Amino acid sequence: MNLADNTLVPSTPNRRLVIVVRADPVICGHSGEARCLAEVALTRGYDDVRIVTWPLDALEAAGLPMKPLDGVLPYSPGITVERPDPVGDYRVPDGRYLSGLIGRLVELFSDGVPTVAMSLYLSPHAIAVQEAVQVARQIGPARVVTVAEAVGSDITNVVRDCVATGRFGAAAHILSVYLAADHCVAVSEYTRDLIVASAASLDSMHGTTFAQRCRERIAISYPAVDSWSYLSLTDDRIAETLARRGLSRDGYVLFLSRIASAKGVDDLIDAYAGSRSAERVQLVLAGRGPQENEVLARVAAAGLGDRVQVLTDVDDAEKPALMAGSAAFVLPTREQPEFVETFGIALVEKALAGGGPIITCATGGVPEAVGDTALLVPQHDPATLRTVLDEVVCDWTPDQRTAAELRARAHALQFDRAQVFDRLFTLAEPSAAHVA
Repeated sequence: MNLADNTLVPSTPNRRLVIVVRADPVICGHSGEARCLAEVALTRGYDDVRIVTWPLDALEAAGLPMKPLDGVLPYSPGITVERPDPVGDYRVPDGRYLSGLIGRLVELFSDGVPTVAMSLYLSPHAIAVQEAVQVARQIGPARVVTVAEAVGSDITNVVRDCVATGRFGAAAHILSVYLAADHCVAVSEYTRDLIVASAASLDSMHGTTFAQRCRERIAISYPAVDSWSYLSLTDDRIAETLARRGLSRDGYVLFLSRIASAKGVDDLIDAYAGSRSAERVQLVLAGRGPQENEVLARVAAAGLGDRVQVLTDVDDAEKPALMAGSAAFVLPTREQPEFVETFGIALVEKALAGGGPIITCATGGVPEAVGDTALLVPQHDPATLRTVLDEVVCDWTPDQRTAAELRARAHALQFDRAQVFDRLFTLAEPSAAHVA
């Protein structure tokens, strides 16, 4: 497939949506969110929909976890994925790719086409959009409405770290860029509270007024999920997918996320080792991330090599079926200085897919994602996790499993991409939101 372009754009578009994000093939819930919003936009009157992102070599060089390129699902005709080339040579050690991104956005914004420009991640995407809008308004008939969406790592990895280390300028810059957008949204109530708290810390040190402005400006826009990919699963498709992996339905516990410390995969391995569940079901750890080698070593040290599969090549088509076929889905996410689960997109996807219950931790925005439909365990507590895992895998009745599945799916349907799009664009551009 072609990751770069799927263009069916009219010569003179009437309305344009531009989404700036780390897009596929990056393994990130927000790359999927961007895809969902782009697909819905085609049904809401936008005849030019563009995802503007980074060249593949830049994504790979950053060390981001990546899906197999041949496993990324195609975008619908009418969605153009652009990966602007860097600007400058080796004498510009950093910023060449950002210059290319900003330059392309200036071109898109300055042709007079009514445009909504949405950035997912403040740094560097909202920065790029804001700089491009300023230039476009100087040189052309720019008609741009900007939406800046803050996700968790914007705060934990940028603002909060800057506040903690006394780097006032960087924190003030990113908050100023955020508040300069026409519309500011956050992916959860927890994220908004986190932004306000970080802004208040900055205000107390430097006499700024960011916190009050954030309280007044930030709305909530939960991440958009393609529910149909999960609700349309058939028993045959699930069986075919599991057979290719040597798995059987309800024969494994699933972890599917980034393989990183903050996701708690080590706690899951420790909980599974010595559990009653380990005698009945396998453990499947699916994803990519910086701790892949550590996970493999931990599995080997626990003597679980024949009971644990580590899958680093799961593609978009496989994911729903793997979720639906699992005896339980476990994400023991935990709060760390550099990362907090500010929503939990994978938990919503699992709830939509059905199958066994969700076990997770009430970290960050997770309670907003799962409501009261998941089994919550304390962070950093493999012993309690083992007890709960054994209960649902070994002791639950079919009726209990079915009841949990139905409640979880009913809660997750509020995050369907069409509903999220319409709520967001009622805010951003009221004429854009309607039922197709």
